[in-house]
Amino acid sequence: MLIRDYQDVPTQDISDLPGVTIRWVISTPEGARNFAMRIFEVQPGYASPLHSHYWEHEIFVLAGSGVANNGEKETPITAGSTIFIPPNAKHQLRNTGQSVLRFLCMIPTVPEALPPSHR
Repeated sequence: MLIRDYQDVPTQDISDLPGVTIRWVISTPEGARNFAMRIFEVQPGYASPLHSHYWEHEIFVLAGSGVANNGEKETPITAGSTIFIPPNAKHQLRNTGQSVLRFLCMIPTVPEALPPSHR
């Protein structure tokens, strides 16, 4: 069993995404074979890219406020919001608030979803 504070895991910048950081809190280096848990922090005025891929996501918003964009519609999100993103669905999360938008994002540990250091 692994128990630790998420803040003990270093943040990583995401190339070409200013204002967005990630913490890989549970993944293959910790022995997780089926899914990875990540914590994203999006600074006010910034967003993840609008994109899609073949794996699903489960998201839980921990803090802040923003919108979830599916390419056609923006839906407000706040702390406590849950989001399911099916495979191949376009998605983007954008911080529209005045404080950090922090959310958990769980994905399967398929090689294409993981950085080289976690494969």
